[in-house]
Amino acid sequence: MKQLTVFVENRKGGLAEITRLLADCGVDMKALSIADTRDFGILRLIVSDSEKASDALKKAGLLVQITEVVGVKLSDQPGALAKALDVLDKDDVNLEYLYAFLSSEPGTARVVLRVADNIEAARILTKNGFEII
Repeated sequence: MKQLTVFVENRKGGLAEITRLLADCGVDMKALSIADTRDFGILRLIVSDSEKASDALKKAGLLVQITEVVGVKLSDQPGALAKALDVLDKDDVNLEYLYAFLSSEPGTARVVLRVADNIEAARILTKNGFEII
């Protein structure tokens, strides 16, 4: 799964400008996470067309990076995320960050994971009964 990382100046209207740019070029946001510091924010996005979104944002003068991440489908019940993270921890997979997003499938949740080795993490999760998206 491809994720866009966008460095956003911490100013009024900055995030609105980005979402407007994506809407104007017909790109649908599927998931997002933003972390801020005093001067800038780090916006992480899963979108319907990462190349199109990246091109539009770069054209607007924004710093954008495309990163491979792992998407995992979980059951929407207490402890489901803990089980997935325990599996990764048991196999010494270091988790850099994660964020969740909505699922249109009843009874399920979706999580985006950033790890050092996506292929290994996906293999471990799949081997333990988790579905990679």
